[in-house]
Amino acid sequence: MTAASAGPQRYQERYPPTPEAAAKARRDIALTLNTWGLPRLVEVAKQIVSELVANAVEHTGTYTVGVSITRTGEESVRIVVTDASRVRPTPATPAPDDEHGRGLLLVEGLAHDWGCEPVADGKRVWAELRAGGER
Repeated sequence: MTAASAGPQRYQERYPPTPEAAAKARRDIALTLNTWGLPRLVEVAKQIVSELVANAVEHTGTYTVGVSITRTGEESVRIVVTDASRVRPTPATPAPDDEHGRGLLLVEGLAHDWGCEPVADGKRVWAELRAGGER
């Protein structure tokens, strides 16, 4: 993260679609939230951005993964992950012994709200977080 890419209300970055992208996004989101004085949101935000970035890398064939976090209130933020696919993510219904397929269910359970919307060159998946976990 560089000073040019972070400001008091918004941070954004692009990552190559590699397995390391989720870890880099987690690190950058945590640094941003701590800089903004929102440490209570760090762990949940890291889990959510990790799931959304991993889904973009694994399922979309995108050439880049965009990640942004915007401060929407005193103790609330919106995380957005963009990719070049127009296919909307849908929560799976994994069997109890399945090792995968719970990512969006986790996002749904942790976020105040979440969704997906098309953009000119793909889609954006977003999740809103509030300190204290108010839903």
